[in-house]
Amino acid sequence: MADDASAHSDVLNATAQTQLKSIIERIERLEQEKSEIAEQIKEVFAEAKGNGFDVKVLRKVVRIRKQDRAKRQEEEAILDLYLSAIGEI
Repeated sequence: MADDASAHSDVLNATAQTQLKSIIERIERLEQEKSEIAEQIKEVFAEAKGNGFDVKVLRKVVRIRKQDRAKRQEEEAILDLYLSAIGEI
């Protein structure tokens, strides 16, 4: 196994190996931060639920606010058209 590792180390020079290690470590740190942020978001939704808000609707509001207004209005118009066509509204 040690011979195999040394054979692979010849493929990349020392600078490239250092850069690769740095990139991997940065990705790992960002993944950890992403996990921590996801946990914080989960806590905020739990707090909202505890205050009587509908979490499913809150998620939808957040998703809608991310969209471009014109794009969202176009999608809503098409949705209304489709619902009307099948007799739902």
